[in-house]
Amino acid sequence: MTIQAGKRMPEGTLTHMGANGPEPISTSDLFAGKTVVLFSVPGAFTPTCSAKHLPGYIEHAKALAAKGADTVACIAVNDVFVMDAWGKSQNADGKVMMLADGNGDYTTALGLELDASGFGMGRRGQRFSIVVKDGVAKHVNVEQGGEFKVSAAEVALEQL
Repeated sequence: MTIQAGKRMPEGTLTHMGANGPEPISTSDLFAGKTVVLFSVPGAFTPTCSAKHLPGYIEHAKALAAKGADTVACIAVNDVFVMDAWGKSQNADGKVMMLADGNGDYTTALGLELDASGFGMGRRGQRFSIVVKDGVAKHVNVEQGGEFKVSAAEVALEQL
């Protein structure tokens, strides 16, 4: 079942690149007592994700923080090394936390998986954004088809 506004975010573990290599981060640590803007892309280095989605959050990182976001995080069903390299190539350091959901377990727990095998990409995550306050989804924005409208940084700014 897809996560709905007003529901608690599921428990899970994601991975981010730390100073000494890959580090797990529990979603309870990520969300507890914080306001987090979590957005998902179908894949690192893919066209819309690299040209619009991630760059929009990087560009608006200070404005999102000013409106109360403690963390802005990008999640994708990619490995931690790809997410780290993509974040570095986009200058996301210090602006957007790059989170790997390597096996897609957390994306599946959210009910937001995507079968992109028709495009040779396997199982991925849908394009979405969720505004999370203290572990509860306040706004859930899921794109339809190949659209890029409701999960943009400007929408998250309005929702904070």
